[in-house]
Amino acid sequence: MMNRRSALLSLSALAAAGTSLRTLAAEPLTVGFVFLGPVGDSGWTHQHDLSRAEMEKNLGAKVSVRAVADTNEGPDAERVARELVSDGCKLIFGASFGYMKPMLKVAQDNPDVKILIASGYQTAANFGGYNAKWHEGGYLAGIAAARASKTGNLGLVGALPVPDVMWYLNSFTLGARSVNPKATVRVVFINTWFDPPRERDAATALMNQGVDVLTHFTDSPAVATAAEARGVAVISFHSDMRKYAPNHYLTGVTHNWGGFYTRVANEVMAGTWKPSLYFGGLADGVIRMAPFGPRVDKATAELIEAKSKEIVSGKLNVFGGPIKDQGGQVRVAAGKALGDADLGSMDWFAEGVVGGK
Repeated sequence: MMNRRSALLSLSALAAAGTSLRTLAAEPLTVGFVFLGPVGDSGWTHQHDLSRAEMEKNLGAKVSVRAVADTNEGPDAERVARELVSDGCKLIFGASFGYMKPMLKVAQDNPDVKILIASGYQTAANFGGYNAKWHEGGYLAGIAAARASKTGNLGLVGALPVPDVMWYLNSFTLGARSVNPKATVRVVFINTWFDPPRERDAATALMNQGVDVLTHFTDSPAVATAAEARGVAVISFHSDMRKYAPNHYLTGVTHNWGGFYTRVANEVMAGTWKPSLYFGGLADGVIRMAPFGPRVDKATAELIEAKSKEIVSGKLNVFGGPIKDQGGQVRVAAGKALGDADLGSMDWFAEGVVGGK
């Protein structure tokens, strides 16, 4: 039987060989999540938190997770990220574009920690980004909107005129005009990601202009509730928001990161993770359409399903030419198509968009 002295010598030998008690105990990977807003029951942060929960379910005891909500972009984000590093996090997901620059500083100071930023476009040895192909869902949403509209006058409440929002706005317009070439999309930007009163006011302003189908690229269900109150059809963004518009809901464009978060955590644990800019869409299950509401007829549902399959197979490129902007300039020539890299600089409005400037 091994005595106390022998046991201590054995432990010393293990330490000398570079094997720690932490390794022997198979300590879980500590993963941090930093969220911009409250988790709530819908919206951007809610979707990322659902994905966080999916990752935890998939990996079980292999991971230990800490999530911090209501973290402002800028210095606050850097402070929270440094706190997570101090708490032992070796992998951090920052779920907001505005976290990119402050958290890059944290990554540079902590080369043993991997940090990934939602909507980020920079990479470093231990720093990457991930984003979704909003335009794939946007095109399908546009089809649903045009098929439900009696006037062809559609509306969109946008957060900011940044590329991600522009992908959605322009693809929504293209999808609508694939069904009704005369359809128009009126847009109002509220200059923030989350402000329910502003979102509601913008939706009301659009409905007062005769819009009979609404969608949005903002974080709360305010647009859905405003549309329901006026009997206007609505397509949600980020989450399935059927419960906020039970009578007039068409569908929603949702994003789902559980599989991605699981994969990255596994790669970090295996030592195989490499920095990249991930871009997931319908084919990856990152973009999914919410279940159809009562105002979507069978023919529309079948058309959307068919177009979804064409996008997944590559037969349909949402930004395949010819595409003109609202001033009549050709932005994508016939026979050409925008690549993923081109989307990051999209600053123009497609033909059919009303307003925006």
